[in-house]
Amino acid sequence: MLYFYPKDATPGCTVEGADFRDAYKAFQKAGCEVKGISRDSLKSHESFKAKMKLPFELLSDPEEEVCGQFEVLKWKNLYGKKVRGIERSTFVLDGEGKLAREWRGVKVPGHIQEVLNFVKAL
Repeated sequence: MLYFYPKDATPGCTVEGADFRDAYKAFQKAGCEVKGISRDSLKSHESFKAKMKLPFELLSDPEEEVCGQFEVLKWKNLYGKKVRGIERSTFVLDGEGKLAREWRGVKVPGHIQEVLNFVKAL
């Protein structure tokens, strides 16, 4: 399972990371590995991961290669300015690496439980 998030240590991304952290053992029990992806540097990821005690890997995509493959880069309004950023998205891949389900434009509350329920049903 891959989840794309906009930026380390921002409010929504911190809550999302904590929710995945808290459900991590349940994901593992369901046979699902969790990986987070953003455009942040490895150094930023290491700091965020340590601060949040995240038990899963955070992958760095500064060249936007993986973000492009999953088409998660969108234009957003940030304080009245148009900026290109990651649309919060989650993708579950099956045992053969094929896309089983995707969520785009994710709102964090309740999302991790919805993903976990789906993974358990696979």
